[in-house]
Amino acid sequence: MAVKFITAKEAAGLIPDGATLGTNGFMGTAFPEEIVQEIETHFLETKRPRDLTLYFCAAQGDNKTKGLQHMAHEGLIRRTIGGHYGMARKIGEMVLNNTIEAYDLPQGVIAHLQCETAAHQPGVLTRVGLGTFVDPRLAGGKMNEKTKAAEDLVEVVNFHGEDLLFYKSIPVDCAVIAGTYADENGNISFEREGVRAESLALALACKNSGGKVFVQVQRVVKSGSLHPRCVEIPGVLVDYVVVASDMKYCMQNFGTPYNPGFSGEHRMGMAEFTPAPLNNKKVIGRRAAMELKEGVVVNLGVGIPEYISLVAAEEGISNEFTMTVEDGLFGGNPQSGLDFGVSLNPSCMVTMSSMFDFYDGGGLDQAFVGFAQGDMEGNVNVSKFGRLMPGCGGFIDITQNTKQVYYCGTFTAGGLETEIGGGEMHIVREGKVDKFIRNVDQITFSAKTAVRNNLPVMYITERAVFRLTRDGIMLCEAAPGIDIEKDIFAHMPAKPLVSPDFKRMDARIFRDEAMGLKSK
Repeated sequence: MAVKFITAKEAAGLIPDGATLGTNGFMGTAFPEEIVQEIETHFLETKRPRDLTLYFCAAQGDNKTKGLQHMAHEGLIRRTIGGHYGMARKIGEMVLNNTIEAYDLPQGVIAHLQCETAAHQPGVLTRVGLGTFVDPRLAGGKMNEKTKAAEDLVEVVNFHGEDLLFYKSIPVDCAVIAGTYADENGNISFEREGVRAESLALALACKNSGGKVFVQVQRVVKSGSLHPRCVEIPGVLVDYVVVASDMKYCMQNFGTPYNPGFSGEHRMGMAEFTPAPLNNKKVIGRRAAMELKEGVVVNLGVGIPEYISLVAAEEGISNEFTMTVEDGLFGGNPQSGLDFGVSLNPSCMVTMSSMFDFYDGGGLDQAFVGFAQGDMEGNVNVSKFGRLMPGCGGFIDITQNTKQVYYCGTFTAGGLETEIGGGEMHIVREGKVDKFIRNVDQITFSAKTAVRNNLPVMYITERAVFRLTRDGIMLCEAAPGIDIEKDIFAHMPAKPLVSPDFKRMDARIFRDEAMGLKSK
């Protein structure tokens, strides 16, 4: 069938009831904003389509009105199967209120599932997820009561004497993707996009499932005018092309309309760089940056770990290692906030599934990620706590397969105020919530699995540094000026082990001037 050129409104009218709808993108990059917005409008006007299964790899949204926030309507979606819900909290609320069924699976596993679906394979057999809430011996990735009676998407399989997890293949009925240009034959280029993400895998999975592939682009160009190296999706995979009615629907990410440094079209200078102010987050970023090793491959998670990139730039050490982003980026300077997921001046862009192949196979040397809760055993929760349900994203794939993992977060949350300067830290007002608790709400990182795999683990906060041991977490460092009994032990459910080599954190971390890491 020749590709058809239609409007976003027409595309929305072609999504059937009960379809499994796969959406592409990371935050706002390569996300088909106008198509998804029109699906919402069509539903509000006609109550169609209904009962969709929403299927996605990563965070897609701005936590306000964009991205998957459009899909958060009762009746529009019946089920979600996703990796990260953190930027679409309206959907998270539906999950918490038991309005819809919801599964949370590791982002890398979903990316690989799309490849296996495209190849008509039964699913993915992997170690990723063992010992976490995705393991069916705990929750099987089911996120609420409504889902408990629903089908199991994950099974435990004993293969050659080893327990592994088997994730079932998921056919895709409709895929909505965003690219840069389409030619008259439907070939889709990505030259102005900040990532390739899972676009090709999703298109292949949908087409080989007998589904329909919709691609939103900026404009149409003459047949044969696209360089074949810029074509990410060949026209034989595309059923419908939507030319965006306004460039506001084609932002490079939800924080930036367009920056040629994100897409690699031009190399951008760092002249505008301004050092971050000295606060709790920078303190954590500085202590974490001291662990960076020359020549290593690094992944930085969302939130506080983003400060490590800022500290590295301030210290002039950004070129001493290679930063990566799990959606497929090598090199450059990973961005933060609503531009998380793209890098300034990347050296290479690969597909998301290829990046997770690299991670799963041991290519990642160091991972710096955030944490919402930790316990004395060393388990970590980032996926579901209180009324928040961000999901795991690539956290499980990354933290189980890196050679070293560092958890970066404040020691308490909710109003923490500190006084930092002169090489010391003092608590002015303690946070209302202790983050080290007796039992985490959900196990996103399994300490037992890490110990069994001999994975080195460190927990870095603004006032204390811990390491994982076979007997639980061990206090190794405390900030100068901190009272260990009052400021640390009093905010933990039990007294941790204390290292025989316990010391105070480097005083340079708590001074305004740069630390001089380049000369280390």
